[in-house]
Amino acid sequence: MTVQTSAIAEPLAGGSERENFVKRHPLISFFVLANVLSWLAWLPYVLSNNGLGIWNYSFPEILGSSQLLGVLPGAYLGPIFSAFLVTAISDGKPGLRAWVGRLMRWNVSWRWYVGAIVLPPAVLLIAGAAFSGGNIQAPNFLVLVAYIPGLLLQMVTTGLAEEPGWRDFAVPRLQKRGGPLLAVVVLGPIWAIWHLPLFLTEWGGGPDVSWTRPATFIALTIFLNVVMIWVFNRSGESLPIVMLVHVGVNNFASIVWGSVFPTETAEIVQLALLSAAAVLAITLLIATRGKLGFRPQE
Repeated sequence: MTVQTSAIAEPLAGGSERENFVKRHPLISFFVLANVLSWLAWLPYVLSNNGLGIWNYSFPEILGSSQLLGVLPGAYLGPIFSAFLVTAISDGKPGLRAWVGRLMRWNVSWRWYVGAIVLPPAVLLIAGAAFSGGNIQAPNFLVLVAYIPGLLLQMVTTGLAEEPGWRDFAVPRLQKRGGPLLAVVVLGPIWAIWHLPLFLTEWGGGPDVSWTRPATFIALTIFLNVVMIWVFNRSGESLPIVMLVHVGVNNFASIVWGSVFPTETAEIVQLALLSAAAVLAITLLIATRGKLGFRPQE
Protein backbone atom coordinates (compact mmCIF):
# COMPACT_ATOMS: atom_id res chain seq x y z
CA MET A 1 0.00 0.00 0.00
CA THR A 2 2.88 2.38 0.78
CA VAL A 3 4.45 1.72 -2.60
CA GLN A 4 1.21 2.58 -4.40
CA THR A 5 0.55 5.83 -2.53
CA SER A 6 4.17 6.92 -2.91
CA ALA A 7 4.03 6.36 -6.63
CA ILE A 8 0.92 8.50 -6.85
CA ALA A 9 2.22 11.21 -4.53
CA GLU A 10 5.30 12.04 -6.64
CA PRO A 11 3.53 13.29 -9.79
CA LEU A 12 1.10 15.25 -7.62
CA ALA A 13 3.93 17.18 -6.00
CA GLY A 14 4.38 19.50 -8.95
CA GLY A 15 4.63 23.24 -8.86
CA SER A 16 1.42 24.41 -10.55
CA GLU A 17 -0.48 27.34 -9.07
CA ARG A 18 -3.39 25.08 -8.09
CA GLU A 19 -1.11 22.63 -6.30
CA ASN A 20 0.66 25.47 -4.51
CA PHE A 21 -2.72 26.69 -3.23
CA VAL A 22 -3.46 23.20 -1.88
CA LYS A 23 -0.08 23.12 -0.15
CA ARG A 24 -0.68 26.52 1.47
CA HIS A 25 -4.32 25.85 2.38
CA PRO A 26 -4.81 22.07 2.82
CA LEU A 27 -7.82 22.38 5.14
CA ILE A 28 -9.73 24.77 2.90
CA SER A 29 -8.89 22.60 -0.11
CA PHE A 30 -10.11 19.48 1.64
CA PHE A 31 -13.37 20.97 2.88
CA VAL A 32 -14.23 22.42 -0.54
CA LEU A 33 -13.32 19.24 -2.43
CA ALA A 34 -15.09 16.91 0.02
CA ASN A 35 -18.35 18.83 -0.31
CA VAL A 36 -18.25 19.66 -4.02
CA LEU A 37 -17.23 16.18 -5.18
CA SER A 38 -19.88 14.47 -3.05
CA TRP A 39 -22.62 16.91 -4.05
CA LEU A 40 -21.82 16.51 -7.76
CA ALA A 41 -21.89 12.72 -7.43
CA TRP A 42 -25.19 12.88 -5.51
CA LEU A 43 -26.86 15.14 -8.07
CA PRO A 44 -28.32 12.24 -10.15
CA TYR A 45 -29.74 10.71 -6.97
CA VAL A 46 -31.26 14.04 -5.90
CA LEU A 47 -32.82 14.58 -9.34
CA SER A 48 -34.08 10.98 -9.72
CA ASN A 49 -37.38 9.50 -8.59
CA ASN A 50 -35.61 8.73 -5.31
CA GLY A 51 -35.38 12.49 -4.77
CA LEU A 52 -36.98 15.45 -6.53
CA GLY A 53 -38.39 13.36 -9.40
CA ILE A 54 -37.04 15.69 -12.11
CA TRP A 55 -35.21 12.80 -13.79
CA ASN A 56 -37.55 9.89 -14.49
CA TYR A 57 -35.22 7.21 -13.20
CA SER A 58 -35.18 5.15 -10.01
CA PHE A 59 -31.95 3.81 -8.56
CA PRO A 60 -31.96 0.00 -8.17
CA GLU A 61 -32.36 -1.29 -4.64
CA ILE A 62 -29.67 -3.39 -2.99
CA LEU A 63 -30.45 -4.96 0.40
CA GLY A 64 -33.81 -3.21 0.28
CA SER A 65 -32.44 0.30 -0.24
CA SER A 66 -31.42 2.57 -3.10
CA GLN A 67 -28.83 4.27 -0.92
CA LEU A 68 -25.92 1.96 -1.70
CA LEU A 69 -25.94 3.00 -5.35
CA GLY A 70 -27.31 6.50 -4.80
CA VAL A 71 -25.32 7.70 -1.80
CA LEU A 72 -22.17 5.58 -1.48
CA PRO A 73 -20.31 6.68 -4.66
CA GLY A 74 -20.53 10.31 -3.59
CA ALA A 75 -19.52 9.45 -0.04
CA TYR A 76 -16.37 7.71 -1.26
CA LEU A 77 -15.58 10.45 -3.76
CA GLY A 78 -15.90 13.14 -1.09
CA PRO A 79 -14.12 12.80 2.29
CA ILE A 80 -11.78 9.84 1.77
CA PHE A 81 -10.69 10.66 -1.79
CA SER A 82 -10.30 14.37 -1.02
CA ALA A 83 -8.24 13.58 2.08
CA PHE A 84 -5.97 11.28 0.07
CA LEU A 85 -5.54 13.79 -2.76
CA VAL A 86 -4.85 16.81 -0.55
CA THR A 87 -2.48 14.82 1.69
CA ALA A 88 -0.54 13.60 -1.33
CA ILE A 89 -0.16 17.13 -2.70
CA SER A 90 0.50 19.00 0.54
CA ASP A 91 2.48 16.47 2.61
CA GLY A 92 3.80 13.91 0.10
CA LYS A 93 5.00 10.50 1.20
CA PRO A 94 5.44 11.26 4.94
CA GLY A 95 1.92 12.67 5.15
CA LEU A 96 0.41 9.71 3.35
CA ARG A 97 2.23 7.30 5.65
CA ALA A 98 0.88 9.10 8.72
CA TRP A 99 -2.64 9.27 7.24
CA VAL A 100 -2.70 5.57 6.32
CA GLY A 101 -1.04 4.71 9.64
CA ARG A 102 -3.97 6.11 11.62
CA LEU A 103 -6.38 4.31 9.32
CA MET A 104 -4.62 1.00 10.02
CA ARG A 105 -4.10 1.53 13.77
CA TRP A 106 -5.86 -1.61 14.97
CA ASN A 107 -3.38 -2.37 17.76
CA VAL A 108 -5.14 -0.73 20.69
CA SER A 109 -6.40 -2.10 23.99
CA TRP A 110 -9.25 -4.61 23.77
CA ARG A 111 -11.21 -2.32 26.12
CA TRP A 112 -11.57 0.18 23.28
CA TYR A 113 -13.16 -2.45 21.07
CA VAL A 114 -15.57 -3.52 23.79
CA GLY A 115 -16.48 0.10 24.49
CA ALA A 116 -16.86 1.01 20.81
CA ILE A 117 -19.16 -1.95 20.17
CA VAL A 118 -21.18 -1.97 23.42
CA LEU A 119 -21.51 1.66 24.53
CA PRO A 120 -23.23 3.23 21.46
CA PRO A 121 -26.21 0.82 21.57
CA ALA A 122 -26.32 1.02 25.39
CA VAL A 123 -26.48 4.83 25.35
CA LEU A 124 -29.07 4.82 22.57
CA LEU A 125 -31.21 2.28 24.41
CA ILE A 126 -31.31 4.63 27.41
CA ALA A 127 -32.12 7.61 25.21
CA GLY A 128 -34.81 5.71 23.31
CA ALA A 129 -36.39 4.47 26.53
CA ALA A 130 -36.57 8.04 27.83
CA PHE A 131 -38.58 9.10 24.77
CA SER A 132 -40.66 5.92 24.31
CA GLY A 133 -43.31 6.53 26.93
CA GLY A 134 -42.69 3.03 28.25
CA ASN A 135 -43.40 1.26 24.93
CA ILE A 136 -40.28 -0.92 24.72
CA GLN A 137 -40.06 -4.36 23.09
CA ALA A 138 -37.34 -6.98 22.83
CA PRO A 139 -35.71 -7.01 19.37
CA ASN A 140 -36.85 -9.85 17.17
CA PHE A 141 -34.56 -12.68 16.05
CA LEU A 142 -33.95 -11.27 12.55
CA VAL A 143 -32.76 -7.97 14.02
CA LEU A 144 -30.27 -9.78 16.25
CA VAL A 145 -29.00 -11.86 13.32
CA ALA A 146 -28.62 -8.77 11.12
CA TYR A 147 -26.86 -6.60 13.68
CA ILE A 148 -23.25 -7.80 13.29
CA PRO A 149 -23.39 -8.11 9.46
CA GLY A 150 -24.91 -4.62 9.39
CA LEU A 151 -22.08 -3.31 11.56
CA LEU A 152 -19.46 -4.81 9.24
CA LEU A 153 -21.21 -3.43 6.16
CA GLN A 154 -21.34 0.03 7.72
CA MET A 155 -17.62 -0.18 8.51
CA VAL A 156 -16.72 -0.49 4.81
CA THR A 157 -19.39 1.96 3.65
CA THR A 158 -20.13 4.83 6.03
CA GLY A 159 -17.07 4.38 8.26
CA LEU A 160 -14.51 4.01 5.49
CA ALA A 161 -16.06 6.70 3.31
CA GLU A 162 -16.20 9.41 6.00
CA GLU A 163 -13.75 8.96 8.88
CA PRO A 164 -10.43 8.98 6.91
CA GLY A 165 -11.48 12.48 5.87
CA TRP A 166 -13.28 14.10 8.79
CA ARG A 167 -11.29 12.72 11.71
CA ASP A 168 -8.07 11.32 10.17
CA PHE A 169 -7.32 14.29 7.92
CA ALA A 170 -9.10 17.30 9.42
CA VAL A 171 -8.89 16.81 13.20
CA PRO A 172 -5.06 16.62 13.53
CA ARG A 173 -4.63 19.75 11.40
CA LEU A 174 -7.32 21.72 13.21
CA GLN A 175 -6.00 20.70 16.63
CA LYS A 176 -2.46 21.64 15.63
CA ARG A 177 -3.71 25.13 14.70
CA GLY A 178 -6.07 25.88 17.55
CA GLY A 179 -6.59 22.86 19.76
CA PRO A 180 -9.66 20.60 20.01
CA LEU A 181 -12.14 23.46 20.41
CA LEU A 182 -11.23 24.71 16.94
CA ALA A 183 -11.94 21.22 15.63
CA VAL A 184 -15.29 21.30 17.44
CA VAL A 185 -16.31 24.69 16.07
CA VAL A 186 -15.13 24.20 12.48
CA LEU A 187 -15.56 20.51 11.70
CA GLY A 188 -18.97 19.88 13.27
CA PRO A 189 -20.93 22.33 11.07
CA ILE A 190 -19.02 21.36 7.92
CA TRP A 191 -19.65 17.67 8.56
CA ALA A 192 -23.35 18.44 9.02
CA ILE A 193 -23.62 20.65 5.90
CA TRP A 194 -22.00 17.91 3.80
CA HIS A 195 -25.12 15.75 4.39
CA LEU A 196 -27.72 18.39 3.51
CA PRO A 197 -28.37 17.54 -0.19
CA LEU A 198 -29.35 14.03 0.92
CA PHE A 199 -32.40 15.42 2.74
CA LEU A 200 -33.90 15.94 -0.72
CA THR A 201 -33.75 12.15 -1.24
CA GLU A 202 -35.09 8.99 0.41
CA TRP A 203 -32.06 9.10 2.71
CA GLY A 204 -33.42 12.10 4.58
CA GLY A 205 -37.16 11.88 3.99
CA GLY A 206 -37.52 13.42 0.53
CA PRO A 207 -38.29 16.92 -0.77
CA ASP A 208 -41.37 17.32 1.44
CA VAL A 209 -39.47 16.75 4.67
CA SER A 210 -40.00 19.34 7.40
CA TRP A 211 -37.18 21.83 7.98
CA THR A 212 -36.98 20.62 11.56
CA ARG A 213 -35.45 17.29 10.53
CA PRO A 214 -32.29 18.72 8.88
CA ALA A 215 -32.07 21.33 11.65
CA THR A 216 -32.14 18.61 14.30
CA PHE A 217 -29.64 16.58 12.30
CA ILE A 218 -27.22 19.53 12.13
CA ALA A 219 -27.32 19.91 15.92
CA LEU A 220 -26.91 16.14 16.37
CA THR A 221 -23.89 16.06 14.08
CA ILE A 222 -22.21 19.00 15.83
CA PHE A 223 -22.57 17.32 19.23
CA LEU A 224 -21.56 13.90 17.89
CA ASN A 225 -18.41 15.45 16.44
CA VAL A 226 -17.35 16.38 19.98
CA VAL A 227 -17.66 12.74 21.06
CA MET A 228 -15.80 11.53 17.98
CA ILE A 229 -12.90 13.94 18.58
CA TRP A 230 -12.59 12.67 22.16
CA VAL A 231 -12.57 9.05 20.95
CA PHE A 232 -9.98 9.91 18.29
CA ASN A 233 -7.65 11.54 20.81
CA ARG A 234 -8.08 9.10 23.69
CA SER A 235 -7.71 5.97 21.52
CA GLY A 236 -4.33 7.14 20.28
CA GLU A 237 -5.78 8.39 16.98
CA SER A 238 -7.08 4.93 16.05
CA LEU A 239 -9.39 5.25 13.03
CA PRO A 240 -10.82 1.72 13.41
CA ILE A 241 -12.12 2.65 16.88
CA VAL A 242 -13.51 5.95 15.62
CA MET A 243 -15.21 4.14 12.74
CA LEU A 244 -16.73 1.57 15.10
CA VAL A 245 -18.28 4.27 17.26
CA HIS A 246 -19.66 6.14 14.24
CA VAL A 247 -21.18 3.09 12.58
CA GLY A 248 -22.39 1.73 15.92
CA VAL A 249 -24.70 4.73 16.18
CA ASN A 250 -25.88 4.39 12.57
CA ASN A 251 -26.32 0.63 12.78
CA PHE A 252 -28.41 0.72 15.95
CA ALA A 253 -30.59 3.54 14.61
CA SER A 254 -31.22 1.84 11.26
CA ILE A 255 -31.56 -1.83 12.30
CA VAL A 256 -32.52 -2.06 15.97
CA TRP A 257 -34.43 1.09 16.87
CA GLY A 258 -37.66 0.40 15.01
CA SER A 259 -37.92 -3.07 16.54
CA VAL A 260 -37.26 -1.97 20.13
CA PHE A 261 -39.25 1.30 20.03
CA PRO A 262 -41.95 0.62 17.40
CA THR A 263 -44.15 3.63 18.18
CA GLU A 264 -41.48 6.33 17.89
CA THR A 265 -41.66 8.56 14.82
CA ALA A 266 -38.62 9.66 12.84
CA GLU A 267 -38.76 13.04 14.57
CA ILE A 268 -38.76 11.44 18.02
CA VAL A 269 -35.86 9.19 17.03
CA GLN A 270 -33.83 12.23 15.99
CA LEU A 271 -34.66 14.05 19.22
CA ALA A 272 -33.54 11.01 21.23
CA LEU A 273 -30.29 10.79 19.25
CA LEU A 274 -29.71 14.53 19.66
CA SER A 275 -30.34 14.37 23.40
CA ALA A 276 -27.88 11.50 23.87
CA ALA A 277 -25.18 13.21 21.79
CA ALA A 278 -25.71 16.54 23.56
CA VAL A 279 -25.43 15.05 27.05
CA LEU A 280 -22.27 13.14 26.14
CA ALA A 281 -20.67 16.10 24.35
CA ILE A 282 -21.35 18.59 27.14
CA THR A 283 -20.17 16.09 29.77
CA LEU A 284 -16.90 15.49 27.89
CA LEU A 285 -16.28 19.20 27.36
CA ILE A 286 -16.77 19.92 31.06
CA ALA A 287 -14.89 16.86 32.33
CA THR A 288 -11.87 17.46 30.09
CA ARG A 289 -12.02 21.29 30.38
CA GLY A 290 -12.30 21.47 26.62
CA LYS A 291 -9.17 19.41 25.95
CA LEU A 292 -11.09 16.30 24.79
CA GLY A 293 -8.08 14.06 25.38
CA PHE A 294 -5.76 16.15 23.20
CA ARG A 295 -2.06 16.07 24.16
CA PRO A 296 -0.16 18.69 22.15
CA GLN A 297 3.25 17.19 22.98
CA GLU A 298 2.31 14.04 21.06
